[in-house]
Amino acid sequence: MRAREGDSVDCDVLIIGGGIAGLSLGSALAGRTSVLLVEAEETLGFHTSSRSARQLIPSYGPPVIQDLTVRTLAMIRALEVHLPEPVLTARSFLLVGSEETVRDRASGHMHPITEAQLQALAPELKPGCFAAAGLDTTSVACNTDALMEYHHRRILDRGGRIRTASPVRSAVFEAGTAETGPGAPAADCTGSWVSAAGDTSIRSRVVVNAAGAWADQLADLYSARPRGLQPYRRTAAVVDVQHPLAEDAPMVADADESFYYRPEGRQVLISPSESIPSAPMDAQPQADDVAALVTRVNALTTLGITGVARSWTGLRTQAADGLPVVGYDDVVPGFFWLAGQGGYGFQTSSGIAELGAALLLGETSEIPAAEALRPARITL
Repeated sequence: MRAREGDSVDCDVLIIGGGIAGLSLGSALAGRTSVLLVEAEETLGFHTSSRSARQLIPSYGPPVIQDLTVRTLAMIRALEVHLPEPVLTARSFLLVGSEETVRDRASGHMHPITEAQLQALAPELKPGCFAAAGLDTTSVACNTDALMEYHHRRILDRGGRIRTASPVRSAVFEAGTAETGPGAPAADCTGSWVSAAGDTSIRSRVVVNAAGAWADQLADLYSARPRGLQPYRRTAAVVDVQHPLAEDAPMVADADESFYYRPEGRQVLISPSESIPSAPMDAQPQADDVAALVTRVNALTTLGITGVARSWTGLRTQAADGLPVVGYDDVVPGFFWLAGQGGYGFQTSSGIAELGAALLLGETSEIPAAEALRPARITL
């Protein structure tokens, strides 16, 4: 639903950012409170969310992330009953490297495997390149487009509103102007925000910062202190190969985070797994990075990469401690953080949305992550 140019609209919760974080939260809130989601770009999920590895890995990340991943997987499996096709399909995750690096990265969701088992699972790896390996059989491939579309439709079907091509340009807090009613978010003060997004003035009791790489910049617009959220480049490419992987082949990653690859139909998706600091932007791949990656993967495997079909770069934004930032700002009234998901955006999306919705609606949350992710933990 689009307001006429120059109109004013009211809502309980204004979500700024149309990636997987904002869409998941909007989906969790719609029908329970009045929700409007705005996105600066013409399309939803334009930046990082459309440039995902499409793999959810319960053994990836620190314990709080792993717990949120397990919860997210359970929630996605529950929603799949409403969809014509599954969102999740089986695809194991294979970690290779030295004994030390694999041991350091392994977790309760991963078990060590022998050299013979490694060769059976990934015969394309040249013998002797890696001394150790771990396998996570709970890992799955994710149809991220279908998941985002599910949340998109659910927001609209439950009376929520979505506005694209609507960058937020200004914001003013007006004390004592908000009315509390059934389903209103549990902000800790009386008042409302008036935000100018595109050509529309939006009055909301709460503003949710789901702006991804722009989260700290958006916070400044609302007079909230930054949380040191740093975007990092991560490049990927789909390549043509002489020897395609089996359809059910695992995703393979080096424990030192120097590359990963997985099947992409008859092609292969590869990434150098780089984490290079960047300003917020529409990141683009660098030809030298892709060429160096092709050389490395060809040296370690028998895939025989013959050409690059397409490549892209996304930005993974995170705080210094590597954990997302979720919860009300500790100073600015009615300003709620939903940012810093780093490389865990899709795999924690439903779990974090569940937590965010509980905090916004003033419900008792039994999710242990609430304390670990609160914005006030970060002092710069």
